Amino acid sequence: MRLAGRTAQDKEVEVPVPNAAKTEKTDVVLIGAGIMSATLGALLRQVQPDWSITMFERVDAPAPESSDPWNNAGTGHSALCELNYTPQNADGSVDITKAVDINERFQVSRQFWAYAVENGVLGDPSQFINPIPHVSFCHGADGVDYLRKRYDALSAHPLFEGMQFVDDRDEFAWRLPLMAKGRDFSDPVALNWTDKGTDIDFGSLSRQLLAYLGRSGVDIAFGTEVRNLDKQSDGSWNVKVRNTRTGGTRTVNAKFVFVGAGGYALPLLQKAGIKEMSGIGGFPVSGLFLRCTDPALVSRHEAKVYGKAAVGAPPMSVPHLDTRVIRGNRGLLFGPYAGWTPKFLKDGKYSDLFRSVKPNNLFSMLGVGVTELSLTKYLVSELLKSPAGRVDSLKEFVPRADGHDWELITAGQRVQVIRRKGAGGVLEFGTAVITAGDGSIAGLLGASPGASTCVSAMLDVMQRCFPQQYAGWAPTLKTIVPSLGTKLSDNQPLYHEVWDWTEKSLRLTDKTPKLAEAGQH
Repeated sequence: MRLAGRTAQDKEVEVPVPNAAKTEKTDVVLIGAGIMSATLGALLRQVQPDWSITMFERVDAPAPESSDPWNNAGTGHSALCELNYTPQNADGSVDITKAVDINERFQVSRQFWAYAVENGVLGDPSQFINPIPHVSFCHGADGVDYLRKRYDALSAHPLFEGMQFVDDRDEFAWRLPLMAKGRDFSDPVALNWTDKGTDIDFGSLSRQLLAYLGRSGVDIAFGTEVRNLDKQSDGSWNVKVRNTRTGGTRTVNAKFVFVGAGGYALPLLQKAGIKEMSGIGGFPVSGLFLRCTDPALVSRHEAKVYGKAAVGAPPMSVPHLDTRVIRGNRGLLFGPYAGWTPKFLKDGKYSDLFRSVKPNNLFSMLGVGVTELSLTKYLVSELLKSPAGRVDSLKEFVPRADGHDWELITAGQRVQVIRRKGAGGVLEFGTAVITAGDGSIAGLLGASPGASTCVSAMLDVMQRCFPQQYAGWAPTLKTIVPSLGTKLSDNQPLYHEVWDWTEKSLRLTDKTPKLAEAGQH
């Protein structure tokens, strides 16, 4: 494995820059060293070990942006607690369609990770996944009524069995002591609680996958920025890159390119010039969180608790109080608070947004300014929020919160997808896979649920881009993901079988956190 910058274990190495005049050959180029590219590389290694793979990462470290553990909430998104996946209809009923789909996709990720642990692709699973209760929280009569309806709709579904509805004050205080202390319970509260949730360190998971790719012969070049993507007459791509430290350049010819570069996927796919990008733009939003590492407070909260977004606020604004497990240490995150910068990455450039405006997406982006006035108002109100205002928001979850116990951190940049709609555009909140018609290049745009559904997203890329090979890969993929091609919702015995297997292989059984002692008295 040749590394320009750091290895997957962050060890410095010096590497000569190849002759820029010579075009190298590889089967696959992966752009970005985050969870998406690492997952796709690991899957391809399982089904096609003879293919050569080259990976480029512009930063001198693995998983530096959205996959970094402090740049996301670390929630194993399976719709157990996220209220934006269970909207309430006009007639008062709760729609669980999206929740079921996301849960199905997360089950695919769990199966791949379990297989990877058993087969030496991944190491100690406790370094990247740990059991944490997932909880939905509402207060007020309307909120309690909504949670009751949500519970009724979900608890009857096989993928959500075991969910509990809690509206008793003493039970609330026992389960969530940090959120109970100082709370005025004359305002009714309710919870949807499940012990099936997980906290995931996607940075650690990415590093383990990258280490495996390095051992298997993948050429990983850190500190190497992709400058251009040029389609060749034979359908391959010339990928021109520059070493960010030496300035040296190299060109690599690849039969297939995957762009998993976070916010930079948009401009790179634009440079590729594929027609599938016509009309697509992006709007960057940065996330801010309050972080607490005080052991006394951290020990009194063991859950990921999601509330409801404010009226008129976008789905990405759903407030949540999260237990995090990073490198064996526990902490708390609360947020998000929206920030704004025209950068597409934390390590990006202030010109990113403006340079992404093209003649083919200009009207899409201008149209969003009209159709998404609520987002504009939300962003303005967030940007004007004072430190005391942020603590006031936190107090909805932690009534006696003291701002001195929490520090404000900037989490990852997210670029929301803008698509053409009629004469204008519409903003999409979610994850979108873009593939060229000939399958020679693909990329991932958007945000949540993102990393949690990385395996199903990359299987989707493989099926779209390698339709001829995919049929031959199917038996191996079925070994990796036993439920492949089957909806677990429709096969309860299979769901229980793969759930028990993944619980055991990922060592999640018997590790469910115990409730804080402070809440038991």
